[in-house]
Formats: sequence, C-alpha cells, structure tokens
Amino acid sequence: MKPSENLALEPSLPRAAYWDAGFYAREQHAIFWDQWFYAGRTEQLAEDGAFRVLDVAGESVIVVRDGGALRAHLNFCRHRGSRLLCGEGVVRGAIRCPYHSWAYALDGRLVASPFVAAEDVPPAARRLHRVGVDHWGGFLFLHLSPEKAEGSRATLSAQLGPIPQRLSRYPFSDLRIARSLRYDVAANWKVLLENYNECYHCAGVHPELCRIVPAFKRRGGADLDWERGIPHRDGAWTFTASGTSNRSAFATLSADEKERHKGELIYPNFMLSLSADHVAAFSLWPRGPAQTTVVCDLLFGPAEVAKPGFDPSDAAEFWDVVNRQDWRVCEGVQAGMRSRRFEFGYYAPMEDASLDIRRYIAGLLE
Repeated sequence: MKPSENLALEPSLPRAAYWDAGFYAREQHAIFWDQWFYAGRTEQLAEDGAFRVLDVAGESVIVVRDGGALRAHLNFCRHRGSRLLCGEGVVRGAIRCPYHSWAYALDGRLVASPFVAAEDVPPAARRLHRVGVDHWGGFLFLHLSPEKAEGSRATLSAQLGPIPQRLSRYPFSDLRIARSLRYDVAANWKVLLENYNECYHCAGVHPELCRIVPAFKRRGGADLDWERGIPHRDGAWTFTASGTSNRSAFATLSADEKERHKGELIYPNFMLSLSADHVAAFSLWPRGPAQTTVVCDLLFGPAEVAKPGFDPSDAAEFWDVVNRQDWRVCEGVQAGMRSRRFEFGYYAPMEDASLDIRRYIAGLLE
C-alpha cells in the first residue's frame, strides 16, 4: 500500500522508523554518532576535575573539567577495556583504571602503566579515545566522531544555524538549574520530537496549558508565529498555573519576549521552551526503538535563585503536568504503531513542522 499522491494529508515515516531495531541501529550510526548531541549544562561541571559519565546512544562517555577546558573521552581503558568511571564526582589527580591501575591525565594522555614501559605501549594506545565537546550559552554538546566532524567542518555552530541569533536576548550562559525533572517514556525519540513540533493535540491534551496560551487551541494550533512568539492570555506572561510569578522577567528580553512564549527544536535531541522568567531545556536520551529518557532542566536567573525564599515549584509543577500529558499520548502513539496493520500515518496541514523530521531523517539515512 502506498499513500495517494492526491491526498491533502502527507504520509508520516513508516512503521519501521519507530519500531525496527535495524532502523534504530542505522540512526545510531548516522545521527547520534555523527551529530552534535545535547548533553546538559556546563554548570554541572564547574569544579576542576568534576566529571559526569553519560550514555550517548550506547557509548559511555566521560565529560570532565580540566582547568578552564571541558574534555570528553570514551569510558574505557586502552589496556584491557575496563570501564574507568561511573556516575559523577571529582577526579583528584588522574583518571585511574580500577583493573590494573593504568592512569590518564584529564586531557586523556596515558601517564602511568605499572610495570609496563611507556615506550612499549603502542603510540595509538597512549591516550583515551577523544569525544568532541563544545558549548553554546552554557548548553553542553558532545560528538562521538570528532575527527570526522572536524574533517567535514561540521561544527556546532553550523549545526545550530540561525538559532543562537534568533534567541540572542535570552541570557542562557548566566542561567542556573533550579529543578530537574526526569522521565522514562515508552516511545521512540522521534515520536516525542514530532509531538513537540505541533499543537494540533494541545486543545484535547493540555487544558492547563491552553488556559495560559489560548492560541495553542485555535484552529488546531495552525498559523502560530514562533518567530515573534506566541501570546499568553491577558494578564499572563509565563508558564505557571496562574500565568504569573513573583520572579522578574529577564532584563535583556524585548517587549514581545517578556509577554510571549517561544520554543525551538534543535535536532537531534534538544527541545527548548522559553518563558520570560525561566527556560525549560529538554534533553532526549534514546535507549532503543521504543524507549526514551527525557530530562527537563528548569533554568532561572542567578539573582532570582539567590533571593531568600526562592522557590521554582510553581514552574516545576506546571511543567510536570504538561510533560506527563505529552508522554502519555506519545506512549499511546507508540503502542498503536506496533500493530502489524500499521504502515504509516498522516500529517494534517497544521502539522507542517512535524514534516521536517522526515526530511531530517531522510537526509541523514539516505
């Protein structure tokens, strides 16, 4: 069966794109291992020697603060392949293998190999495998194929394109995480991105959200002006149950940005939602064809965080309600697509933005 070329509705990606293990493996190679992957905030690695171990598409990665620089390495010893670190913490001195005590400087150089002369270690094995690391606005990105990225000039700046300029008035670098929400969602990562990229579902799924932003439910969420931002209802200006807050708006914003909501989807795994007084930064961590971990970091200005009695609960509780509504419907979509009779779905006209994911996937998976 093929979709009719005469239909007004565009066909979605096929079933295999959401359920097939082989398709997911192709995505790992062509996307997660070959694109800049959003991995959290640089503030989480503020102290010299501070490290975090992250699972990026099945690869264990150490990210560590080395003086003023951030380094990233694959998390295995070049001697026998043992994992080196787990969790997060602070490295004092060197990264030491728990198996035979080979040790590596924070920049990945081999600095000790007990009872084995340094010159006897093959030159190619005298450092940890490097992972590309870069940042924008305090947002940390990793690249599992740094040599390939450098050879093709696939910089983080090139991948971000015009987004930093569009959002230049938001003080991202200064913001601090005040609350993190974590979810394990039984859905393919692309289902979550497609859901984020349209508001056709908002009227039926998000009553609390639509009370704050009525434009989300008008005409199925069609014709939303994301470039300027989406207006709140009268008297509302942020994402809380009341639409207001005792926090101040970011001083650097334009008049529109202090009253309107903006959002960006940054492929492959970064969803950014912008209110006047806080930012919700979503990182998606694909775990398989039908499983995704989502971390929602809520970022606030340092002056607000430092105020006595600062409490981000109004924003966190609102976001938790909206997030759980989204994940529930995404899991329903994933479960429905498991049927052997499902071949593909359709995008309605107001879901034009979701069509981008077809072009993104097709461009990278040929």
